[in-house]
Amino acid sequence: MSPNTPDGAETVAEVGEFGLIDRVTRGRPQPRTTLVGPGDDAAVVAAPDGRVVAGTDVLVEGVHFRFDWSSPEQVGRKAVAVNLADIAAMGAVPTAVLVGIACPQTTPASVIEELTAGMWQEAARARVGVVGGDMTESATLVISLTALGDLRGRAPVTRSGARPGDVVAVAGKLGWSAAGLAVLGRGFRSPVSVVGAHRAPEPPYEAGPDAADAGATAMIDVSDGLLADLGHIAAASTVAIDVRSDLVEVHQRLLDVASALGGDPRHWVLTGGEDHALAATFPDPHGVPDGWRVIGTVARGQGVTVDGAVYSGAAGWQHWR
Repeated sequence: MSPNTPDGAETVAEVGEFGLIDRVTRGRPQPRTTLVGPGDDAAVVAAPDGRVVAGTDVLVEGVHFRFDWSSPEQVGRKAVAVNLADIAAMGAVPTAVLVGIACPQTTPASVIEELTAGMWQEAARARVGVVGGDMTESATLVISLTALGDLRGRAPVTRSGARPGDVVAVAGKLGWSAAGLAVLGRGFRSPVSVVGAHRAPEPPYEAGPDAADAGATAMIDVSDGLLADLGHIAAASTVAIDVRSDLVEVHQRLLDVASALGGDPRHWVLTGGEDHALAATFPDPHGVPDGWRVIGTVARGQGVTVDGAVYSGAAGWQHWR
């Protein structure tokens, strides 16, 4: 449920569509790749490579975020992060974000201003611009983002290139968002580092292009859980993937949270979604770039196993289940 309108606070209906757009875009800097930004019928973004990597994500209040758990600014940061992680997973450098926001007319204008401030903050972390978008009315707050990226001469790294003999590696945090969700679900708000990882993940954007430069054969954004997303690579590449549990890092902070809540930290790491780490396969274990950790191997066959056995329990998040 959207935050209630404080007494005397302006709503989006009172400010109006164009007034609100002006508030959330005026004075915001743009990178050099933005040739025409907000204010025209469409944006113009430089594409020196001649190819544009594009991805879209939709976040719905009550499904992907809750304002009693996250501030509007944190939701805005997360909305941009989950989209740009997909661009990095293709081996591309993010260049721009387009934003669509639909919300009830009673939504406080300040909520949208804070939401978009978080978007600008995360866009700046990734060195991209928020170049345009749209706003409209709906019964529920919905955020739709389209992200663009530049391959800079690289071949795109898809899910279908893994080969027997490759190693599997990851970059970024695993299990932290799931641990944060468990903490919030129990009514707690700390430890801040764990809860913050769920509220506003920080994907390793630069690790994607680094992996492409190092010869990664397949790559994916870990959004639904490590095992589930490695399953997408295994299926697309028609190979088998085995994860070595002794190589998968379980941070001490996750161990502490699991001890306090009675959770399973290894389950969080293997199946927890929304960390937006990157997972990739490489032909040479000695060629894995800095910031990546080898956690498994690729072989002939199909499916994903952990220490040679099928993992018991759900491998990750699925919609409509």
